Order: sequence, then C-alpha cells, then structure tokens
Amino acid sequence: MTMGTAIRTATRTPMIDALRLMAWLSPTYPVGAFAYSHGLEWAVESGDVRDAPTLADWLADVLERGAGRNDMILCAAAHRATEAGDDAGLAEINDLALALAPSRELHLETSQQGRSFLDATLRAWPCPALSTVADRLTTEVAYPVAVGAAAGAHGVAREATVAAYGLAFVQNLVSAALRVAPVGQSAGTTILAALTPRVAALAESLHEAGLDALGSATLRLDLGSFRHETQYSRIFRS
Repeated sequence: MTMGTAIRTATRTPMIDALRLMAWLSPTYPVGAFAYSHGLEWAVESGDVRDAPTLADWLADVLERGAGRNDMILCAAAHRATEAGDDAGLAEINDLALALAPSRELHLETSQQGRSFLDATLRAWPCPALSTVADRLTTEVAYPVAVGAAAGAHGVAREATVAAYGLAFVQNLVSAALRVAPVGQSAGTTILAALTPRVAALAESLHEAGLDALGSATLRLDLGSFRHETQYSRIFRS
C-alpha cells in the first residue's frame, strides 16, 4: 500500500475531517486564490479602504451582505445536493452560482478557482461520489459549489464546511489587503480575529438556508469590479 492510498483509506474521524478542510482551504491549495481581491484593489484605489477601520467595515459588508454570505449559502446547497445524490440539482445550483457573478472578473474569480479546486481534490482525495460530481460538472464550476460538493462527497459535516469556507473567504481578502492596502500584518490579524465569530454565526444560520435566502446589498463593490477591469495599475485579476 502506498502512502497516498493509506492516507485516502484512513478511518474518518471528526479530526481528519477538520484537517481535510484546513488543507482544502489553505493558501497552499492550488486554486490561485492569491491572484484575486474580489474588488478590494479598486476599493483601495477609490479611497473606500484606506486604513484598518475602513478595511474592517468593507470586509464585514462583503461577508454579511455580499458574496461571502451568498457563497456560504451556495456551498451549503451544493453539499446537500451531493449528499442526496441529486446530480441535476447540483448542476442547477452551479448554474445559478455562476450567473450571480455580477462582472466578468468576478465570474473568472469563482469559475477558475472552482475548476482548479475540483480537479485538485479529485486527484488528491478521490472517491466515487466526487467522481460523480466531476462527471456532472465538466465545464465551469463556481468555487463555493466545488467546495460544498467535495465536502458532501466525503461526508464532511455541512456546518463545519460552510464555516471553514467563510473564514477562508475572509482570510484571502485580508491577505490581499496586506499587499494592496495601507494595513500591516498585526492589523490584518486583529481584523480577522474580530470577524471570526461573525463567520461562525453566519455558518450556524445559513447551513440549512435554501436558495431563496440568496441576495446581496454591495452594489458599490459590484460596480467597482467593472471599474477594476480598466484600472490603470493593478496586481490582482479582480
């Protein structure tokens, strides 16, 4: 038995599931998350984000009133559909998730990461249920759908998956802020710590939410993502 086979056939426990989520959503996972700022670069350029307090406010809005909340709902829905073996339902959820991206760049952000995540996870953590998901989602895949489906295929708890996804969403934006905003590592860590309980509260309230709960109120971010496409100087793809 090879080491890879031994790892994949190890007895599942809550600890193994937690470690699996940490691996899947870590900065080293090959999805290219470092290349995207979800409109944050434009927010800095426009002056909406100029210091730690304005960054904290911006992140809280994106998390609780924008894509963070919607992605957590979509992640939970994909998890449920995969657990139930509802291939058609999963495809519909994915189509909706892709359609919700308000700009070309944000569509690229979710579809490129989603495809990369599903392909990488299928190679490293294969299982029959995930192979079925991959057979159904052969083209563009929204990132939260890919994560939710992978976790559902492996039997990882839905609430834990949604919470981990939400925290990773915030972590990636904090990482982007350290590169583009006038915010240091200490401030970024403090902001992340302050938002973590809010991520947990969202996960608790949304892991059973249906698609009717989707909705956002971050219009300035959406418009900013269009403006970022023609921004004179930039380091991120969104």
